[in-house]
Amino acid sequence: MARGGCSWPQRLRKGKMLAVGVLAGLSVLSLLTYGYLSWDSLGRGPGEAPAELGEEPGVGAPSSQPHIVFILADDQGFRDVGYHGSEIRTPTLDKLAAEGVKLENYYVQPMCTPSRSQFITGKYQIHTGLQHSIIRPTQPNCLPLDNVTLPQKLKEVGYSTHMVGKWHLGFYRRECMPTQRGFDTFFGSLLGSGDYYTHFKCDSPGICGYDLYENDNAAWDHDNGIYSTQMYTQKVQQILASHNPRKPIFLYIAYQAVHSPLQAPGKYFEHYRSINNINRRRYAAMLACLDEAINNVTLALKKYGYYDNSIIIYSSDNGGQPMAGGSNWPLRGSKGTYWEGGIRAVGFVHSPLLKNKGSVCKELVHITDWFPTLITLAEGQIDEDIQLDGYDIWETISEGRRSPRVDILHNIDPIYTKAKNGSWAAGYGIWNTAIQSAIRVNHWKLLTGNPGYSDWVPPQAFSNVGPNRWHNERVSWSAGKTVWLFNITADPYERVDLSAKYPDVVKQLLRRLSQFNKTAVPVRYPPKDPRSNPKLNGGVWGPWFKEDEKKKKSDKSKGANKQKKNKNKKKANRKKGQSLHCRSRLAGG
Repeated sequence: MARGGCSWPQRLRKGKMLAVGVLAGLSVLSLLTYGYLSWDSLGRGPGEAPAELGEEPGVGAPSSQPHIVFILADDQGFRDVGYHGSEIRTPTLDKLAAEGVKLENYYVQPMCTPSRSQFITGKYQIHTGLQHSIIRPTQPNCLPLDNVTLPQKLKEVGYSTHMVGKWHLGFYRRECMPTQRGFDTFFGSLLGSGDYYTHFKCDSPGICGYDLYENDNAAWDHDNGIYSTQMYTQKVQQILASHNPRKPIFLYIAYQAVHSPLQAPGKYFEHYRSINNINRRRYAAMLACLDEAINNVTLALKKYGYYDNSIIIYSSDNGGQPMAGGSNWPLRGSKGTYWEGGIRAVGFVHSPLLKNKGSVCKELVHITDWFPTLITLAEGQIDEDIQLDGYDIWETISEGRRSPRVDILHNIDPIYTKAKNGSWAAGYGIWNTAIQSAIRVNHWKLLTGNPGYSDWVPPQAFSNVGPNRWHNERVSWSAGKTVWLFNITADPYERVDLSAKYPDVVKQLLRRLSQFNKTAVPVRYPPKDPRSNPKLNGGVWGPWFKEDEKKKKSDKSKGANKQKKNKNKKKANRKKGQSLHCRSRLAGG
């Protein structure tokens, strides 16, 4: 059950299976044109249906459980989609969103690891211990193993679960790997970023390694210099081609794009030569490639018979980074901040199963909500002892009903206390405003501490080699300010701070922060471990914590102690006239 309770929708009705011959034909042409897939490579002709290995095509009744495809883009800015007014063309995203439901009050976290952990567990960062920063490559850290994950719950009700793309939830132990957290297969990277072609990543000078995996092993055989966006799309198509569409599938596609480094194949620059800013131009090319990739995924869903009973969810993991070409205009701030530009995301749902297609949802939705929503759609069960922070919002999206969500804890980071002038006094004795935190309750949003880079970066800022900060809009406030209050519904761009005008509202939200903080678990942010160096692991980033060796040492130590105890016990028993108390003490060593 979600904290605060939530409503569960009726089970999803089975979608009608429609003929898609024309679309399949277009799909074949597209795939052959771009070299992603060919009928020869599949070993069957275009008139044959897909089947799992050892299974006759068409055997068994189709499942009422929907196929779930969750597509997560990396660092895509709020403005960086055609239907938000971008100069970057995204015809696929525009079409899918227009035919589905656009989420225009949709929130994620300001960085990679936090958004991914909240999506896969349905819990806020304060309830997993990942409330500070991200998981670094050299840290002995991962999503805590006692957290049940979305793919694990879907597997319980018969889903085949596959992940393609960026993990970024830790890997120092094999138990942390995607295949140990509920995915039948995994193809992608473990780290937060890396070269799109070579798949190498340097965390610091001399600490470099290869980062492309297939399941639990380095995927050297797949290292053919293929751009990762296209390579991941090929893998998705192969998965769809080999699976039986009569059985439910969960596909988590976490593209590396459009995260830095800014790299893209040359042909995608064609429409963006006029963009003077080199970072913005490269970013545009990367997004154009991503848009095309999602088109090819959609065509594959149609060709192989999944589409009519599928739910496609698209989301960015956080706001864009202006210095790396992303734009969040007209929102304030950027990736890594708790201003709207860091946490308000591009998102939509596309599905033939939606009741209100072609609509806009302005109800409050958060990335934690996908966990209970998708489990319920999959006809699964939410364990009563799992304290979720997400809500089932399918009826909100599909039918236009009110959202069960009225608040969002954006985060409480007790380690990040860079607001030197923060104090308990500034927080009315309720909260220490040196702590970086942010919360949304109904229309109100409160921020404390240092929320991060706070400029508004308009489109003209990208007209030079820059971006030119002279074009940025800034607001000055009195030195030492550590509390901000905004009415986000009336002022989504966070231009009018109301903290001085409504002190009672500030106090109410500070108390809510304090209540949330009482439920927080300790922060997990260990120092780096020198054993993580890829040079010690065959040049590959991967698990380095040897649980077996530690266990062997422990077992060996226990064995030695046991032998010593037995030896002492024998000596004690040979000594006559000693009391039972003495013998026990000697036997204890």
